[in-house]
Amino acid sequence: MSTEPDTSALDTPVSEAATGAVDPRRVAQFREQRFGLFVHWGLYSLPARHEWVKNRERLTDAAYQPYFDHFDPDLYDPRVWAAEAAAAGMRYAVLTTKHHEGFALWDSALTDYRATNTPAGRDLVGPFVEAFRERGLGVGFYHSLIDWHHPDFPVDGVHPQRDLSDAEVGALNEGRDVGRYADYLHGQVEELLTRYGAVDTVWFDFSYEDGVHQFTRRWPGKGAAAWRSRELLALVRRLQPGVLVNDRLAIPGDFTTPEQYQPYGPMSLDGRPVLWEACQTINGSWGYDRDNLDAKPVDLLVRMLVDTVSKDGNLLLNVGPNARGELDPQALESLRGIGEWMRLHGRSIHGAGPSAFTAPTDVRYTQRGNRLYVHCFAWPFGHLHLPGLAGKVAYAQLLNDGSEIAREELGSGPGQNTRPGGVPPGTLSLLLPVRAPRVAVPVIELFLHDGAAPGSAEHTGPAPTDPSPESRGTPRA
Repeated sequence: MSTEPDTSALDTPVSEAATGAVDPRRVAQFREQRFGLFVHWGLYSLPARHEWVKNRERLTDAAYQPYFDHFDPDLYDPRVWAAEAAAAGMRYAVLTTKHHEGFALWDSALTDYRATNTPAGRDLVGPFVEAFRERGLGVGFYHSLIDWHHPDFPVDGVHPQRDLSDAEVGALNEGRDVGRYADYLHGQVEELLTRYGAVDTVWFDFSYEDGVHQFTRRWPGKGAAAWRSRELLALVRRLQPGVLVNDRLAIPGDFTTPEQYQPYGPMSLDGRPVLWEACQTINGSWGYDRDNLDAKPVDLLVRMLVDTVSKDGNLLLNVGPNARGELDPQALESLRGIGEWMRLHGRSIHGAGPSAFTAPTDVRYTQRGNRLYVHCFAWPFGHLHLPGLAGKVAYAQLLNDGSEIAREELGSGPGQNTRPGGVPPGTLSLLLPVRAPRVAVPVIELFLHDGAAPGSAEHTGPAPTDPSPESRGTPRA
């Protein structure tokens, strides 16, 4: 993943999950999980200045070679990663098996550019899978469609050598065959999907068919034809029938992937929900970026998680382990801060989804059955007025400590002295303590009367996504 190039208008993310290609039980599981860990790890952890360092600095293979020669993650223990993810309330993880640099974290038989040929000397994917499964967490594989190291991958507008002259690029591309590269791509995917047992998610990245790079156009891009995407997707379905596949093959996938932004509302088309997963970073960089100090505060990360679930999405939050295989102190601080909030409030996230009730300003609702969760992004003085909930709530409590929250229906008449009024009919007013709970986001749990309407939004299965930019993932990972 990365913030460049901006090719957000290039993919056509649409969903097949409603066509019967995907087991609806897997879709339900995905929605129940709600929160996952993205792990970007590769040779780029050594330069430690963004996972697109080879692209940004126009590095040749020779200039990049020292990172391969010195890749030795001697402190790598994925059991620690899994423990931190579980404690943060995450229910699944997705690992970059190969990023755009072309380096394979497993013992691929199809290339020498693999972890077993570095000082690491071992497969790094297998221990990851084992550690996360031991914690009861789902496992997914990210796999780059791009490969800046493979000799058959043609230089194009997103390649590190894109700034060479046309003649130099032509010479580099002489004899390169994207068809042979596609064979290699399919072969590596087959290795990954036949060596490690059941895989929950395959996260491909990314297509750019019209060759856009930094708002300029030079040379053809690559998309469904180059990757032979339909053939590749059929391979994935055959090898892993229960898997979910994302939307970046430039053909219909199972879920869409908004990147580095919060969607305005639930993603839908023609009134039907689209399965989606927002992928976000802690500091704007996907790979380990030593000097990046732009870490989002914990309360913002929690608000992003809540906002996502309130719109029927999942959040995949990224960490970039360092060159020795450890999570850096900032990543640990962020995960642990989220984990402390999730320890008290996790039931407002896991298994929850959007509510059809209308939340007031600075509030996000999630709902699970007859429990409505009121997430307060700002803490009002005295009263919190909830439209449409009068007569529908049997009990209310702060979720962090289980203490009761009193409630009343004030009515629409004029207020008098200390008695407020002018509240619209049908409004339930909660009486709040002056001081907010000392948590990242306070949550009030409402127990609804049986049959209270309109209740939670129905999960009727995802539909094809809208081809507008709002429903597109930014196709770079």
